[in-house]
Amino acid sequence: MGDVSNPSLSPLPSADRPDVTTRLRDALLGASFTADGLLELLGAPAYAALSRSETVPALRATRGDTPLEVLVRLFLLQQPVPHARVTDVLPVDACLETGWLVRADDEVAATVDVRPYGGPGGEDWFIVSDLGCAVGGAGGIGNHAEGVVLGVGGASTTLAGLTVRTPVSAALDLGTGSGIQALHAAAHATRVTATDVNPRALHITALTLALSGAPAADLREGSLYEPVAEDDAYDLIVSNPPFVISPGARLTYRDGGMGGDDLCRRLVQETGERLNPGGFAHFLANWQHVEGEEWTDRLRSWVPRGCDAWIVQREVQDVTQYAELWLRDAGDHRGDPAEYQARYDAWLDEFEARKVRAVGFGWITLRRTGAAEPSVVAEEWPHPVEQPLGETVRAHFDRVDYLRAHDDAALLEAHFTLAGEVVQEQVGLPGAEDPEHVVLRQNRGMRRATRVDTVGAGFAGVCDGTMSAGRILDAIAQLVGEDPVALRDRTPAQIRLLVEQGFLEPA
Repeated sequence: MGDVSNPSLSPLPSADRPDVTTRLRDALLGASFTADGLLELLGAPAYAALSRSETVPALRATRGDTPLEVLVRLFLLQQPVPHARVTDVLPVDACLETGWLVRADDEVAATVDVRPYGGPGGEDWFIVSDLGCAVGGAGGIGNHAEGVVLGVGGASTTLAGLTVRTPVSAALDLGTGSGIQALHAAAHATRVTATDVNPRALHITALTLALSGAPAADLREGSLYEPVAEDDAYDLIVSNPPFVISPGARLTYRDGGMGGDDLCRRLVQETGERLNPGGFAHFLANWQHVEGEEWTDRLRSWVPRGCDAWIVQREVQDVTQYAELWLRDAGDHRGDPAEYQARYDAWLDEFEARKVRAVGFGWITLRRTGAAEPSVVAEEWPHPVEQPLGETVRAHFDRVDYLRAHDDAALLEAHFTLAGEVVQEQVGLPGAEDPEHVVLRQNRGMRRATRVDTVGAGFAGVCDGTMSAGRILDAIAQLVGEDPVALRDRTPAQIRLLVEQGFLEPA
């Protein structure tokens, strides 16, 4: 797996002692060191504070001497604990021998952060990461060594929630980090391959999988698709890559070392030939907003041939906000002011040279398809959504297939039902007799809202699968005194939009 030593990072536990890892897992579960156990012990506010790397509330809640309180202080709060007390809770000698713990006089301390994580099916999993780095992403990390491995942050959980979770034969996690995506994939993939340019990350991924009771993954060192054979193809590819657009590669987990957004572009472009037919790829990415260029055109140019794509821009930051976010992530704002200013200048110089005025963040999903005309949807949706979204993502591409196979005439012959939890809102001035416009709103999934005319609202309201779309329009035409032929001619575009966005479902 390569040399994972780093003089500024703690030596890692052995990944070659499954007997000890199993005993450690059993001890953790026996003490209720789980996501549910922590919530019950700490209470919601202190538990939520841990996800922000704030430890004081948890320290206050673990002043007792129960096994669970001892484990929280040891593995989550990185506090030394008396050796005699830990002996009652863990197989201490075996943990010391294999490097999970180190001893100092009459106390022991953890060498890695071990954080309980609840799987989507109620599994009790554990995420291993470097000390002080359990919370990943733009939060100010506790160690600035180049190869530091972070745990689970908002980006990690976002990607996990986006991923389509159907049984697959082969899954690939590119840039695995602490192994959270590989762990999720192991629950529904026969074979999981995980890659990372950082050998320390591969070692920690092995620990995460073993401590969670998951099957081992095929771990390969290298950048992007380099460690994967050219003829290897997968049913699922996921990546939370080092997408930060920076003037230099200071931190392996976030800076890919390529200019601008080239790393994300290459990742997306090289994925098409690695996907099996019908396979999905899910990425988080940053992209540049360049003067004189539409960001949607930029992203569309990344999509490989033979793939449908759904690209969602969730946030946009101007270049000053973006630089400040990642300078704070590295803790530069707490150092020498002159050095901070010089680094800030370097970021702005880089953006100025590339004519970048802002940076977008979002999700990119690809699906390998044999369609002659692939569907590429690029949209901005900064509003709240309901995670997990995997089923919503899968349904989006099912609707793409349906609409591709149905022209306007076929749509009018089809039967539809209104999706669940869709409500209608009428918008207009108070006291007005008629609304200015009507909005349909979803309360699930993407929680979309779309404006429709009165015909569209009336059409959606009576879709219960019993009548064809054409017959419904004929009835509406008679009700409002409109030419039924003209109504049939102009309404399919609105029906198509309502199907595409998930307001209507084919019956």
